[in-house]
Amino acid sequence: MSVTQHNSVHSAPGSSHGAQVSAIRHDWTREEVEAFYAMPFNDLLFQAQIVHRQHFDPNEVQVSTLLSIKTGACPEDCKYCPQSARYDTGLEKERLLEMEKVIQRAKEAKQTGSTRFCMGAAWRNPKERDMPYLTQMVAEVKSLGLETCMTLGMLTRDQALALKQAGLDYYNHNLDTSPEFYGDIITTRTYQDRLNTLQHVRDAGMNVCSGGIVGMGESVSDRAGLLMQLANLPEHPQSVPINMLVKVDGTPLDKLDDMEPFEFIRTIAIARIMMPASHVRLSAGRENMSEQTQALCFMAGANSIFYGCKLLTTSNPDTHEDVVLFKKLGINTERTRDYSDEAHELLLEEALEQQQQAPEDLFYDATASKPAGKQAETV
Repeated sequence: MSVTQHNSVHSAPGSSHGAQVSAIRHDWTREEVEAFYAMPFNDLLFQAQIVHRQHFDPNEVQVSTLLSIKTGACPEDCKYCPQSARYDTGLEKERLLEMEKVIQRAKEAKQTGSTRFCMGAAWRNPKERDMPYLTQMVAEVKSLGLETCMTLGMLTRDQALALKQAGLDYYNHNLDTSPEFYGDIITTRTYQDRLNTLQHVRDAGMNVCSGGIVGMGESVSDRAGLLMQLANLPEHPQSVPINMLVKVDGTPLDKLDDMEPFEFIRTIAIARIMMPASHVRLSAGRENMSEQTQALCFMAGANSIFYGCKLLTTSNPDTHEDVVLFKKLGINTERTRDYSDEAHELLLEEALEQQQQAPEDLFYDATASKPAGKQAETV
C-alpha cells in the first residue's frame, strides 16, 4: 500500500533532498498511518530523516531531567505503572518532596546540561491545598534559568491557569495508547478526561508534552491509532515522548514479551513524519536499549532525552553513558552546542563529580529488588 501524500511528507522514498517541505497536518487516517508501518524499514528511516532535517539540526538533542516529587499511592489502575496503590511492587510511598531537595536536583540537572526540569507527582489530580506549594516550586526552578515541566495528573482549567501564571512552560499528560486499546490498560479515567486536560493546558497558553507507551501488548493498528490521535490534536504537542514499556514485577504487564526494537524505531520514525516540528523524545526504556538501537532512534528523528539515573521510579542510563554515546555519534545537546570539546568535557566532569557525591535517597528504583525487612512509608 502506498502512503497518500496530501503534502504531508516531503517526498516518496528514494526521491531527492530538494523536495517539498513537509506540511503540518491534522487529518491523518488510520490507513495512512498503518501504511507507514508497512513500509520497508530503510525507506521509512530515510523519509523520517529528511523530514527531521527540514525542521531541526539533525545532530542536536534537547535534554531534560525528570524528578518524582511525590511517589506511590496513586489511586489509578494504569497496568504499566508501579506507582499504583493497587499493585504490590514494593515501591515505597513518599510524601511531596521538600522544596530544598527539588531545588538541589534542579541545580544538578542544569550543571549536567539539562535545559528543562520536569517534576512528576503520582496523583489522579492535584488537590487545591497543594497548588500554592506547586506554583512556588515552579517559580523557584524557573529562577535557576531552566525551562519547567510538570506532570500531576488531570488538571482543571483554573489549575492550568495557575501553573501558567507561576511560569510553567510545559505540562505532560500522555494519551498512553489508542482509544480502542485504552480500556485494556486503564479504567479509572477516560480517554476524554485526558483530552480535556490537554485542552485546558493549551487554553492556558502552556506547551503540551504528550505521547504514549508501546510494548504493552497493543497491535500495530493501536500504535497507529495513538500517533493519529496525537497528530490530529488541534495543535501538535510541542514535545512527544515515546516510551517503551519498562516491566516492573508486581504490575499486570510484568510478564509481557519484549517489544522488537525495530518496531519501536518505526514508531519513532512515524511520529517524526506525522509531527515534523515537534520534539520527539526517546523516553522510558532506554536503559534496556543498545547503543545501536538508540542511534537508529536518533536517525529516525528522536531529538530529546531525559538525563539522569532515574525516570520517576524506573532506571535510566547514567548521564556519563549518554555523554559517551553522544560523543561517538557527534551529537550536541542544546546547552553545550556552543562549547568547545574541551570545555564541554570539563563541564561534564565537574557536574558528574557533584552528581556522584549527591545523596541517593531522593530516588527509588521500582525495577530493583526491595531490601529485606524494609517497610513502605504510609502516606
